Amino acid sequence: MQLANLKTKILARNYKYYEKIDSTQKEIWRLVENDNIENGTLIIANMQTNGVGTHGRTWHTDEIGNIAFSMYIQTNCEVSKVEGLTIKIAIILKEILKDKYNIEVDLKSPNDLMINNKKIGGILTESKIYDKKVKFLVIGIGINTTKMKFTDDIKDIATSIKKEFNIEIDNNYLISEFCNRLEIYLEERIGEILWK
Repeated sequence: MQLANLKTKILARNYKYYEKIDSTQKEIWRLVENDNIENGTLIIANMQTNGVGTHGRTWHTDEIGNIAFSMYIQTNCEVSKVEGLTIKIAIILKEILKDKYNIEVDLKSPNDLMINNKKIGGILTESKIYDKKVKFLVIGIGINTTKMKFTDDIKDIATSIKKEFNIEIDNNYLISEFCNRLEIYLEERIGEILWK
């Protein structure tokens, strides 16, 4: 897998791709615990067997070809510098889908991406705070780009871009462009300390 459109200095310059993994978010935390992770590391999976959603829920990535990734970002900044980050991430994703595919996505604050009142994606932002500073962020994103089968418990509340619009999304482009735009935003919001 190649992130061909990547223009970042740090984000996703080190990435690992898994055909199948329990959870990209859990993998980031495992690497953190083992002190074996670089700033900007991106973990991407084609399929997750136990994806993590908000409030301990499961995020279903049981079909291949959808977007599931997590990222580790060193920040070492005041908490106020990252307030509202989750909704900003949602706005970035919304803007990319509009700019590239002319798809209108609604946002359900603070972390859900919606189409026709059904969820297509979610954002999970976790952090490590020490001595009143955010030392690092772990950002997880799942988007149903191609998923067509939904179990009975979620079929009325979840959908995918392909199911709603019959459009093929270039996942690599979306992930790369997200990293490009997020890095610009973080540099503006946090400053160069992000990259130290």
